[in-house]
Amino acid sequence: MKANKEKTLDRLARLEGQVRGIAKMVEADRYCMDILAQTAAIRSAVLGVEKLVLENHAQHCVEAAIASGDPEEQRAKFDELIGLLQKASK
Repeated sequence: MKANKEKTLDRLARLEGQVRGIAKMVEADRYCMDILAQTAAIRSAVLGVEKLVLENHAQHCVEAAIASGDPEEQRAKFDELIGLLQKASK
């Protein structure tokens, strides 16, 4: 995670603030559509975090498995990616 660590942590801190903001909106009985707009923004932000982590995984972990020449390690990293993509598409 070294390459994207700061970016990822910054995005997570913003997400944390957004979630707290939504909780305050609910407590204040804000208009439902305003709350839903904020939850949509959070979903988008989470996808951004996932993209950074996935990029890091591909650039480091998968690349290392390919460079290793070890078919078992390569298959394990490939299977991890497939599993993640299957979960993300649900």
